[in-house]
Amino acid sequence: MPKEWTRKQERQYEHIKDSAQERGAGTGRAKEIASRTVNKNRAQAGQSRTASRTSTRDISPQRRGGLRSGTGGPKGPTRDQLYNEARQRNIEGRSKMTKSELARALGKS
Repeated sequence: MPKEWTRKQERQYEHIKDSAQERGAGTGRAKEIASRTVNKNRAQAGQSRTASRTSTRDISPQRRGGLRSGTGGPKGPTRDQLYNEARQRNIEGRSKMTKSELARALGKS
């Protein structure tokens, strides 16, 4: 940790790093996430010599909380999961149905 960091920032770094590792990030990635977060907070507080425009004008990383992380993925069960449930319920014509048709037949749409 850089010597410019306060004790509070060091504690924050350790906490963020540990949390990232608990979520499954590797050691290197966890350190990167933690240091970027602390450095961005330092930049917003005017404690760093150089800071990007994004760092100083954006909302804090804690408040943002992953708003820009890849959360636009598929929603709900997969087609295979729906198909298996349809097979268990003995719904006819299931093999030719699309995901949305399977969901409708199962009453999930």
